[in-house]
Amino acid sequence: MKITSISAVYPNYRHTAPSWRTHLWQIVVRVETDTGQTGWGYGGGGKAAVEIVNGHFAEILVGRSVNSISDIAETWDFLYAESIPYGRGGVAIMALSGVDLALHDVLGKAEGKPVAALLGGANKDRMRCYATGPDTNWYAELGFTAQKMPHRWTGEDSIDQAVCTAESARDALGPDAEVMFDVYMSWDSQITLRMAAALAHVGMHWFEDVLTPDDLQELGALKPGIRPISMAGGEHEFTTLGFAEIARTGAYDIWQPDITWCGGITAGLRIVEMAKAAGARTVPHRGGEPWGLHLIAVSGCEDFAELVTGTRNAEKDDLWLGAPEAENGYIELGDAPGFGVIPNDDLV
Repeated sequence: MKITSISAVYPNYRHTAPSWRTHLWQIVVRVETDTGQTGWGYGGGGKAAVEIVNGHFAEILVGRSVNSISDIAETWDFLYAESIPYGRGGVAIMALSGVDLALHDVLGKAEGKPVAALLGGANKDRMRCYATGPDTNWYAELGFTAQKMPHRWTGEDSIDQAVCTAESARDALGPDAEVMFDVYMSWDSQITLRMAAALAHVGMHWFEDVLTPDDLQELGALKPGIRPISMAGGEHEFTTLGFAEIARTGAYDIWQPDITWCGGITAGLRIVEMAKAAGARTVPHRGGEPWGLHLIAVSGCEDFAELVTGTRNAEKDDLWLGAPEAENGYIELGDAPGFGVIPNDDLV
């Protein structure tokens, strides 16, 4: 099976994720083959990444074989090498991620297997989920027993706000629930230590992205000071080369690669093995999406999948049709070929 065309599109989003500026959100990648199979992938980088896929990558991928996982890995290495002058991270690797996922999808369809089966078979078919967002009571009603909440530093009252928010989540979700904060790089080391002390009675699972991804040395030094809370991060890192620096500095207890940004399934599998060797755990960013679920299912990732759930009455774009949904806080891997999803024509 050979690639006959590859293209990307920026969806007609009606509800752009509020943490990203317009035109920088996710892209849809399509690959077609000479056997008539079509594969779909999801990448990052917005309209800039679309230009990379439709320009450079499309020019050099036509005619390449996609008959095995090793073919996909070789294609990944090829695209990485060819994009070095302008890539190595950022938008180029976000574009590569979408291509990698589309290639896994098309191979799964050609062989009539889910991606997890292509990768050796699932060791987890049913995965525990955590809800990301502020609507604690709704998540409890849905059956979630874990929540990650946004919390940004806005001044001294932020400590009292954090305690109130975390205590409310603990009360609503139960004594055995996992409660986490994503602070999106808005704290510093002293604030992090103060928060750890103020929240000690709540039993927080992790603090996420307390500093920037450029502060790895400081994160590694800070990590012991917040025990037993874990230090989590890595969604803004790319490829094994970036995660090698995380391993060297010991910055995080929990690594959070985003499979649609860090280099796709190919990079994700390599990163999970690096984490294991470094004594770290892996919980992929947005891992409850189809791409992340297949990685979690086949690898040494934690049995913990993130769903960015939003709020009860918020409108959202249903971009991917056929994606599995959580029930009572758990999600099951589907058995459809590839990733088992197609894009919504109304949005692409």
